[in-house]
Amino acid sequence: MVKDTILQQAIKLLAKSRMFPTNLTPRTQVQTLIEQLHPLAPSTPFTRLGPLGDGGYLVPDDLEGITVCFSPGVGQIADFEQDCARRGMTVFMADASVEGPPYPHPAFRFSKRFIGAFTNGQYITLADWVSQSLPAQETGDLLLQMDIEGAEYEVILATPVELLHRFRIIVAEFHHLDQLWNKWFFLFASHAIEKLLQTHACVHIHPNNRRGAVTIGSITIPRTMEFTFLRRDRLKEHRFRSDFPHPLDADNTVGQALPLPECWYRSST
Repeated sequence: MVKDTILQQAIKLLAKSRMFPTNLTPRTQVQTLIEQLHPLAPSTPFTRLGPLGDGGYLVPDDLEGITVCFSPGVGQIADFEQDCARRGMTVFMADASVEGPPYPHPAFRFSKRFIGAFTNGQYITLADWVSQSLPAQETGDLLLQMDIEGAEYEVILATPVELLHRFRIIVAEFHHLDQLWNKWFFLFASHAIEKLLQTHACVHIHPNNRRGAVTIGSITIPRTMEFTFLRRDRLKEHRFRSDFPHPLDADNTVGQALPLPECWYRSST
């Protein structure tokens, strides 16, 4: 009976989203993916880069030695990038939909291109962008902050694991997460996430309260969430976090708050 109710909820959700209700992802697969993303506790405290509200993100205060940040997707504010610059980083920014950063900064380097799965015309892969931006002898750790409106999955899939490993910290906003109930989207998105989890561990999740959430059975999925990943060699122990929301978290926009649903984290075991 419970299984039938969940199935009916999923069918109604997909029909409302104009998706094929026959292509349902099994609930166990969705739950397993979520459990793989349960945040672990880094050995350093969190700090917030960027403003309170949209454009600000929590990262482990493990930034010493990172001299370069790559930040595809340029919005109306660049406070995150400015905070990186204050910490001594050169910040590479890319977005073909704008003419440049919202304001100039001597540490900013802008490219009018989209980051995508291939290099052609206005598109460039993350690997080619990094290669063209940095001298060959530059081998230090990097930081990646990515908010590219759904292209994050294809970018991760197209990026060599060796390059992903160079990013000590990766901040990525994942979009369309409610579509994990669609079998075809799930295959695409889960492969990208599982690839990233080979080298990095999730250490923080923050739902974007502008987009709302979808609940089916015991699983609530915010449509858009900000994830912080830390390279696994920077983790000292395997301990799960349960301190959500974090004191440094802030809603993306005014309106109803959207706390991280309990299915997305667990206490230490």
